[in-house]
Amino acid sequence: MPELVFFSGTMDCGKSTLALQIAHNRDARGLQGVIFTRDDRAGAGKLSSRLGLVTEAVEAPEGMDLYAYLVAQLSKGGKADYVIVDEAQFLAPEQIDQLARIVDDLGLDVYAFGITTDFRTKLFPGSQRLIELADRIEQLQVEALCWCGARATHNARTVGGHMVVEGEQVVIGDVNTAPEVVGYEVLCRRHHRRRMTSASAQAGALSPDVLPVGQG
Repeated sequence: MPELVFFSGTMDCGKSTLALQIAHNRDARGLQGVIFTRDDRAGAGKLSSRLGLVTEAVEAPEGMDLYAYLVAQLSKGGKADYVIVDEAQFLAPEQIDQLARIVDDLGLDVYAFGITTDFRTKLFPGSQRLIELADRIEQLQVEALCWCGARATHNARTVGGHMVVEGEQVVIGDVNTAPEVVGYEVLCRRHHRRRMTSASAQAGALSPDVLPVGQG
């Protein structure tokens, strides 16, 4: 039976690499897929991995009907044996509903890849809807690591190397951006709570809200 599968994990845990691998394996068997993505680090209409791999994709902006797009392609004689969606957390809930309809009405497997929570530890609407609708949820087995060496479980937004906890939910950046601009870093829960990034740890800084009571 076709499935809607949600592959989730933190940033830097190999989601896009796995998406590319799934596409490669199926293409090698003569299957043809449609790849959707939004706001990839390599630019519009690209699916890229931090390992340097990249392939063409269909940019899925806000308001795009993914189901209608696929039906239109098939009606024109196009072929689709499966669907891959990267950066699925950026999709609107109604677009996730469209992915479920692709599975149920068109009989295609849909593999969606995305992070679950934002820099404030709040669920992305797209990820929340995937959790509600997916036939299967797979946690990525490649563990990203916090600067301390512990398993990274949270995504932190940084500006100038310092963690920020306010701002718009979606601001495009990467884990390898220059320190003076908006970037992202994966942290364990303990250091996310303490707002301690690798840069602040090197500087010996600690957020005042986690200092012991009574310490002046």
